[in-house]
Amino acid sequence: MAGMHTTAIPPGPAEGFDLGGSDESLARMRSYFAEFGDIYRVFAPARGTFNYVINHPDDVKRVLLSNHRNYTKGEGMDRVKILLGNGIMTSEGDFWRRQRRMMQPAFHRRIIDQFTALISEVNGRIMERWAAKAAVGEPVNISDDTSELTLEIVLRSIFGTDLARLERQMGVNPFAVVAKDQNRDLKFAFRFRSLARLVGELIERRRREPEEHFDFLAMLMATRDRDTEAGMSDREMIDEVLTLIVAGHETTASSLAWTWYLISQHGEVAAGLRAEADAVADEGALGLDGAEALRYTHQVVQESLRLYPPGWLFTRRALEADELGGFAIPARTDVFICPFLLHRHPAYWDRPELFRPERFAGADAEERHRFSYIPFSVGPRHCIGENMAMFEMLVHLQQASRRFRLSRAGGEPIELEAQINLRPRSNLMMNVEAR
Repeated sequence: MAGMHTTAIPPGPAEGFDLGGSDESLARMRSYFAEFGDIYRVFAPARGTFNYVINHPDDVKRVLLSNHRNYTKGEGMDRVKILLGNGIMTSEGDFWRRQRRMMQPAFHRRIIDQFTALISEVNGRIMERWAAKAAVGEPVNISDDTSELTLEIVLRSIFGTDLARLERQMGVNPFAVVAKDQNRDLKFAFRFRSLARLVGELIERRRREPEEHFDFLAMLMATRDRDTEAGMSDREMIDEVLTLIVAGHETTASSLAWTWYLISQHGEVAAGLRAEADAVADEGALGLDGAEALRYTHQVVQESLRLYPPGWLFTRRALEADELGGFAIPARTDVFICPFLLHRHPAYWDRPELFRPERFAGADAEERHRFSYIPFSVGPRHCIGENMAMFEMLVHLQQASRRFRLSRAGGEPIELEAQINLRPRSNLMMNVEAR
């Protein structure tokens, strides 16, 4: 590559270790970061090569944005591909660009805002359940409830009225397995992929019996490539639908669970949320603009995503040699980025282990390095559903804070589970008290 001028090799541990989505990987990366700093390399015995880990925002910017064409998805994608096929999370190159371009309009703010009633209604049902539990003094299972909430929103936003029809027809919600089965192993992948046939049948039925639908599936069926006027094939559509289900459900559910955990540890934050929730005029469901105007609630969610980003580890593979942090990066090297550690980098965050939502207000937020905070990733491959996820979380916190006070049931510390997503290892149980 032109301009390559270093052959220096970054430091790293003497022993080898296969970095990947696991609790031990996160623990190792924490200690390596403390020892080696912003860039280091670790020998991966399974592949017989060195993996590089970058922790400096400038290098993150180079890999994810300014030199992104030199990097494809890296280590660990094979596992995700078995689950999601060739959707926008796993696809590459021109095919990925085409799919992303065709899907982008469906995630425009104007469209997202039209899911206002749906988001409010699904939350309303969870709130009724919490009210019933509060009345008899039973705790609620936040992990299960946020999982169910986000899954129902994502499924109904994709399939619209077809979801209820499927449930009537089959006697169950065929997609419930996504929330019920927490293991992301091959057995789950097989069960999940078997849903592809169902999605295919839905597409077929909509073609046979055309009627008006407002949902993501209708948008995928209608979208056309601006260069060729071609639509997506059924296979492509199915992969994108399955990707939206998994990506749109799990990350939002674990973000909400972490947010409730953090709120329960900080009474003054809970009080701030209640005050802001109460100040909202009672004029029906909260739209996207109204949700985003909840400034303090927004800061609480941002700070929760800083401490516990669900996508805690990204990997990229260099196509050609590059230079990062003053060190040579050989072609075909896997580069790891860990938002969990980046978001706690002491050079960019004051007292990084503390939960302080106000760090996302005012001058602090303005002056911070833009690439020191990447909960939805950044660059061309940033999360397409970011606005939808934030909308769901803000509405949920506003509705819940308005009606209830939540406190931890049981005080044992929460353990991290760092697999594909970062989530609490055990169910988060909370006592609910009607206000």
